[in-house]
Amino acid sequence: MAWIYLIVAGLFEIGWPLGLKLSQTTEHKVMCVIFAVTSMGFSGAFLWLAQKTIPMGTAYAIWTGIGAVGAFIIGILMFKDPTNILRIVSVLLIVAGIIALKLSYS
Repeated sequence: MAWIYLIVAGLFEIGWPLGLKLSQTTEHKVMCVIFAVTSMGFSGAFLWLAQKTIPMGTAYAIWTGIGAVGAFIIGILMFKDPTNILRIVSVLLIVAGIIALKLSYS
């Protein structure tokens, strides 16, 4: 169950940079900031649950990795963030690190 908590925490981790960006690009500033803060809270709560079983360093690295990769993808899809081979390879290295951490957990 801890791994599910960690994945959910990582997905909520994507929500707060999205909410902050939306607060800058839409007229719904307050609601977007509330969304960001709520996402932060849920992200932290699920990370806390995951860390009851998963080592702190592993959980934190995977949590931030999911958030970073998710924010990267949303930035490209929703906000036309730049894409080039170096950026894509860099994110793939993050994904490889996440996978390696999961596989190395015993």
